[in-house]
Amino acid sequence: MRRFLRLAPATLAVAAVLLSAPVPAFAVNKDMIQLQTQIQQLQDAVARLQQSNDERMGVMKDLVQQTTDSVNKMALALDTLQRQMHAQSEASGKSLETVSGQMQSINDSVDELKARLAKIDRAIADVQSTQQSMGARTDNGGGSSAPVAPAPMDSPAPISSMPAPTGKTSKLLPPVNTVPSASAGLPTKSSAPPVEDLYLTAFTDFNGAKYSLASAEFADVIKFYPDSNLAGNSYFYLGEIDYKAGRFAPASKNYDKVIEQYPGNQKIPVSQLRKGESLLALKQTDAGARELRSLIQRYPNSQEAVAARSKLNALGITVVPRNR
Repeated sequence: MRRFLRLAPATLAVAAVLLSAPVPAFAVNKDMIQLQTQIQQLQDAVARLQQSNDERMGVMKDLVQQTTDSVNKMALALDTLQRQMHAQSEASGKSLETVSGQMQSINDSVDELKARLAKIDRAIADVQSTQQSMGARTDNGGGSSAPVAPAPMDSPAPISSMPAPTGKTSKLLPPVNTVPSASAGLPTKSSAPPVEDLYLTAFTDFNGAKYSLASAEFADVIKFYPDSNLAGNSYFYLGEIDYKAGRFAPASKNYDKVIEQYPGNQKIPVSQLRKGESLLALKQTDAGARELRSLIQRYPNSQEAVAARSKLNALGITVVPRNR
């Protein structure tokens, strides 16, 4: 009995533990199940969100790819258009250069004709002067006061105021009209050929590609007739000779002589164009562009201005047409 009483408290304690244990375990399992359910729901929501994001990213990637393709197509089309415009600009520039060259050839022919006409006019004037002189002598030929005709250069003229020499002394006297000159061997303006003759000779040699000879002859025109308008033309052709030889610096200086020293010369527009081209060839882009702009402003309707615009457009420089 005592033994039973000893075991009773322990048994009761164990029973109490056994009876009370299932209740908390069931509650924990229930919470765990709810938590697992919530986690599963959250995972499902995340999966759905991930799937939705993937789908959206796919759509966005497609849009980006389409946009990229469109941009590439536009860039290709723009590049093609630029190439076409550049080709057209080059073709137009070559055409303008051809027209400018033809115009220059015509101007050269006009210069040659002018020089020939001036030479003919001078010859006619000389003939008329000779005829008038002969007419005056004919009119005075019957009178006693007729002037004594000038003696030829190779014979002495009679001199009435001097006593006639006697003996062999007369053979030692030089002719009256032969006056020795200290500068007889030096060319002077009075001894130089007429400016038209000099210029025409130089121009003919220039057209014949005899550039060394033409250069010296154009230099003679400038030396003996610096104030003549043909001297301005000579500077231009000296510039052309240098330009053809690739000597762009001296060519630019010769063109500048025409522009600065011969106002009103018909070679000024083409000289400005050539000067601008020479400066561009020397990689002096800013100075060359300024010269071409100046040409366009001074002679907006000239063929040279059209060629200058083409040159500037090729450099990417836009020239706004002046309001008329």
